[in-house]
Amino acid sequence: MGVDFVTEGNVAYITLNRPDAMNALDPEGLVRLAEVWGEVKTNPDIRVAVLTGAGEKAFCTGTDMKKAKVPDECMAALYYREGQPIIPHMKMWKPIIACINGYAIGGGLEMALACDLRICSTTAKFGLTETKVASLAGLNGTQCLPRAVPQAVAMKMLLTGEMIDAAEAHRVGLVSDVAEPDQLMALARKYAEKIAGNAPLSVMAAKQAAVMGLDMPLPHAIDFSYLLWGILRDTEDRKEGFTAFAEKRAPQYRGR
Repeated sequence: MGVDFVTEGNVAYITLNRPDAMNALDPEGLVRLAEVWGEVKTNPDIRVAVLTGAGEKAFCTGTDMKKAKVPDECMAALYYREGQPIIPHMKMWKPIIACINGYAIGGGLEMALACDLRICSTTAKFGLTETKVASLAGLNGTQCLPRAVPQAVAMKMLLTGEMIDAAEAHRVGLVSDVAEPDQLMALARKYAEKIAGNAPLSVMAAKQAAVMGLDMPLPHAIDFSYLLWGILRDTEDRKEGFTAFAEKRAPQYRGR
């Protein structure tokens, strides 16, 4: 189906595997992605996920227009029955790392924007090119890109449809790290394993506080963060973390 899914320890690796089609998403791939994200969200053994594309040429170039189905009903009926594709299935408090190994265009960039960490290879290219084909980056691009990079940069990308390279993406903060292609997955694995080694409830709470706090006035966000701290205060993992620190050993977190 063009989507590979494997787990190693507490890390899930999701690979868009259609390199001959620039890892574009076909209808079968969209269905499979929904299933995979459901597994990541509900499997207690998975603490973090890494999303990447097969090969070095493309992360994902969005919808495969050659295989896109011709709509047989109005948009309103489709939307209210199924909602948006892809992005809603990625909404969870477990962290997701985008390992961007080439072109991230259209829906591919929108999926990357739905991730929490974005790292890329030196060959990566980023763009929301929908205005060039009389369309719109309608999944989350028009809203999330201006929240991820300076507004002037986002507007230039959205209105012109021009792409930026890895160096520019790093300069404007779209990605946190740039690596050579043969070193990119090792870097993603390093970050994923570091996250997976931390207390899973604390990691999810940190993500929740950061994400939800962006939509709150600062005093409210601080109060919300304090409440989350209080929820974590009496967990078994917090006690284990303090004990392990005192005993100078690695903690054994269980998500409790």
